[in-house]
Amino acid sequence: MIKNLEQYPIIRDIEQTPTSLIEFEDLIVKHWEEGKIKGPVHLSGGNEEQLIEIGKRMKSTDWVFSTWRSHYHALIKGISPVWLEEEILAGRSITIVSEKDKFYASAIVSSIIPIAVGAAMGIKQSGGDEKVWCFIGDMAFETGQFYEMHKYTTNLDLPIIFVVEDNGVSTNTPTIETWGGIKREIPSNVIWYNYKNKWPHYGTGKWIMF
Repeated sequence: MIKNLEQYPIIRDIEQTPTSLIEFEDLIVKHWEEGKIKGPVHLSGGNEEQLIEIGKRMKSTDWVFSTWRSHYHALIKGISPVWLEEEILAGRSITIVSEKDKFYASAIVSSIIPIAVGAAMGIKQSGGDEKVWCFIGDMAFETGQFYEMHKYTTNLDLPIIFVVEDNGVSTNTPTIETWGGIKREIPSNVIWYNYKNKWPHYGTGKWIMF
């Protein structure tokens, strides 16, 4: 279930399917395990269906801001899988950026949020009709950075949509336990879905809980 998605209509078909997303990440796993990637790699998995549905709501001219786990986001945006594979092989898995495709990712927790807000402000000031899609995790959602930026975008009616991908952990630490318990209220203008990530936080090994 994806909360608050129904308010955004389907506006396009996208080439990616759950199978094609999985096959792409399996290819990256192969490269990683063969030692071909000389940098950190963060893999997606378990959220293919949700992202396909979200991707159908994006215009090709919209902006997408992502996290360190950005491969799927880039693919549903319409970025070439060939180009994306080359970037990952070059060690840029967690910092994928394509100005041409209006796609930016950052490996720093919650740092992408104010940048996305700035882009949304620029769109409004210039009278553009694009939207900004900003993907964050459930831990970033709990930060002051998110709450301040969300309040700002709501009050100024900026064209930005926050998507929270809730896998229940920050790295390997359960998010709810980190805060000693959480009573969440999900704003109506925030898309939210839960999933269980297929891969560990980093690399292709097994989950290790401390």
